[in-house]
Amino acid sequence: MTSLDHELRLERIHHDRCRAALTAMVEGAQEHTVTGEDVSASGADAEVLGYQLRSKAKEMRELPEGPLFFGKLEFDHGDHAGQAYHLGRLRISEHPAAPPLVVDWRAPVSRAFYQAGARDPQGVTVRRRFGWAPGSTGESADLTGLEDEHLSRGESGPSAIVTREIERPRVGPMRDIAATIQPEQDTLVRGDLAVSVCVQGAPGTGKTAVGLHRAAYLLYTHPQRIRRGGLLVLGPNRTFLSYISQVLPALGETGVRQSTLQDEIARQPVTSTDAHPAAVLKHDPRMAEVLRRAIYARVSTARVNSLEIKDDSYSWRVGTGELARIVTDVRGEEPPYGTGRERVRSRVVRSVQLQAERRAGPQSGAWVQRVSRSRAVGAFLDGAWPKVRPEELLAELLTDRAALADAADGILDRDEQQTLLWGKPPRSWKSARWSAADLVLLDEIAGLIEHPEGYGHLVVDEAQDLSAMECRAIARRARFGSLTVLGDLAQGTTPWAARSWHPVLRHLGKPDAAVVPLTIGFRVPQAVVGLANQLLARLDVEVPAGLSLRGDGELRVRETEPGELADAVVAAVRDSLAYEGSVGVVAADADVERVRQALDAAGIAFAGPDELGARVSVVPAGVVKGLEYDHVVAVEPAAIAEAEERGLHRLYVVLTRAVSRLEVVHGRPLPF
Repeated sequence: MTSLDHELRLERIHHDRCRAALTAMVEGAQEHTVTGEDVSASGADAEVLGYQLRSKAKEMRELPEGPLFFGKLEFDHGDHAGQAYHLGRLRISEHPAAPPLVVDWRAPVSRAFYQAGARDPQGVTVRRRFGWAPGSTGESADLTGLEDEHLSRGESGPSAIVTREIERPRVGPMRDIAATIQPEQDTLVRGDLAVSVCVQGAPGTGKTAVGLHRAAYLLYTHPQRIRRGGLLVLGPNRTFLSYISQVLPALGETGVRQSTLQDEIARQPVTSTDAHPAAVLKHDPRMAEVLRRAIYARVSTARVNSLEIKDDSYSWRVGTGELARIVTDVRGEEPPYGTGRERVRSRVVRSVQLQAERRAGPQSGAWVQRVSRSRAVGAFLDGAWPKVRPEELLAELLTDRAALADAADGILDRDEQQTLLWGKPPRSWKSARWSAADLVLLDEIAGLIEHPEGYGHLVVDEAQDLSAMECRAIARRARFGSLTVLGDLAQGTTPWAARSWHPVLRHLGKPDAAVVPLTIGFRVPQAVVGLANQLLARLDVEVPAGLSLRGDGELRVRETEPGELADAVVAAVRDSLAYEGSVGVVAADADVERVRQALDAAGIAFAGPDELGARVSVVPAGVVKGLEYDHVVAVEPAAIAEAEERGLHRLYVVLTRAVSRLEVVHGRPLPF
């Protein structure tokens, strides 16, 4: 038996021991749940304990199957001298007080696995990486190899195991990168909870994976603070969320909310579509001031008269001057609109209470409540600081020319105001048909009335596509939390997409957040990056050109006659199927049906972008952002570029979805 065979045998035995310990941990979590239900405690304490135990048991049961460790560290000096640790996606031990069989990749000691090198061993004498069979569910026999770096001897270099893992064919949802995190990625992942950061990531640099691993790291490092405030992952669409949905569970974190901004602000269903100029204007940051003016225009002292409140046989009076002063003072404090209304109420009631106490002594809480809810106080509030419903206010602005003119005076010109007005006003706000942009405005108004509940941390992906008003919606949910902002200015495809990160961060309420570039790609081959960089030069953004460490990819450009494009696409897909991995056929949205018909006629089975395990997927260019395929067939780039205002940016996205091969099929001149 060779030395390698001996080491593999020992590591497989250790993995079997870890598997048995994990099984015991899962069974123990379930047993604790049953035991906890019988614990003698107060009702509230028992409920909290039961919830915690059930949650832990549920998390343990939902852990995906797979190898239990991917690395190992042996230390020869420092705090861990003489110790060896296996690293995996979660901590495994045979007893809570026993030394761990596997250390969580997020633990402080694990940092050396990602950061140590020959120049700075950080006390590590040997760093070992394990090679597992592709798709392994965690059988010990699937441990097929190992690789040692003797850092204390100055050995450090590219890892064949890491390279194979990065280049492994991609079928199905996005995978975690815990085993392959690079030093610059690890620095971002382990950043301080209190610090917001913006990651400008070129294609293939792993910015999305960095954001998700940062979320997992923060949940591990600050469990109480994060779970108390909550953690939200925002993606651009549900297809993208489906693609990334398995990353956090694979890292041992279940129950994290992953959503789109539109779902978060969906006060009403979207049943209408704005004309392009109206949509752009509704996303303009000037609308925030228009809406603020409109809501506070309802606050007025002009209709304030003295207030009289009958109390049995006695009457209390608050004069006009005092009422006006109360309203003016509260208005000057600029609280949320709903808070302001209640603040005015409480000060008026306090004025009455002081009069009553001077005459008859202290008043009961019931008396204060009765005065507070009296008709007289309610009528005064309705005149001076009336209730506002967001839908009612916005419908009035979009239908009443005079009301919009008052609110937009000096902010929007007359043509812009006309652009906002509905062509066919509804009978009332209840019958209004709302657009996606309207939901952003409704959320702005709702935020003026009452601040929404915030999150402890938000991960915002594809942030370059956010409008100023969408950023404000996110900022309201991060007033007391931090942000991880992910994106690539070159991939901005919305009409309001950012050309610089500084305005985005300002509207997000984090103007001081550092912008950290990731430029070295690990997944997109150099041949593909080189083609994308040709197009990058034509985009109106200042971002560094991408680099790639992969020289194994392939780029092919297939030119054909326009009338023979469908046949060329079919041939390109057949060529791609000769290789292992997923095939994404990406076309302009309007051309997708023709591509489907051509593949169907050729007998090639395919699915849509939402079926993540499909061998061949036909994907509209409009939803391909964030997705990856081993082989991409880009259909008629000129049509993709012409389909929308920022079509060249969309094409840049399409060209950078391939992680092995890119084949460009065109019958018209290429726009790069």
